[in-house]
Amino acid sequence: MKDDREHGEFISEKDKELERIKEKKMKELLKSLEEKRKMDAKVVHVTDSNFNEIVSKNPLVLVDFWAEWCMPCRMIAPVIEDLAKEYSGKILVGKLNVDENPATAERFQVFSIPTLLIMKEGREVDRIIGCVPKSQIEVCLKKYVK
Repeated sequence: MKDDREHGEFISEKDKELERIKEKKMKELLKSLEEKRKMDAKVVHVTDSNFNEIVSKNPLVLVDFWAEWCMPCRMIAPVIEDLAKEYSGKILVGKLNVDENPATAERFQVFSIPTLLIMKEGREVDRIIGCVPKSQIEVCLKKYVK
């Protein structure tokens, strides 16, 4: 009788250890998938022709109005890339070249670049003008991220 009880305790401990291993592996897998998702996150190319579709189909969009010749635009570009990765699944991040897409820039009265528009449910809810620190952009974004 004593042997059966010891055997039951052994199985129970073995089951607990298997559950711990399974839980650890699941956490590792989820972390790996999250890192892959972030690496896959890309900045979307926004144009005059696809702007309306992009902002209407995505609940929250950050659009960087920029130009190739603009040094502050080039300086903020890595920040925009980082934000696309870090907020993947929460915010769609896009870039619109004002030289190639003047109609949208004119429509939103973008007179200085870089200009970042935060669009929620198809409407502009915030605007950041100039090459600002990432932290300042995140303060604005966090007001709209659920």
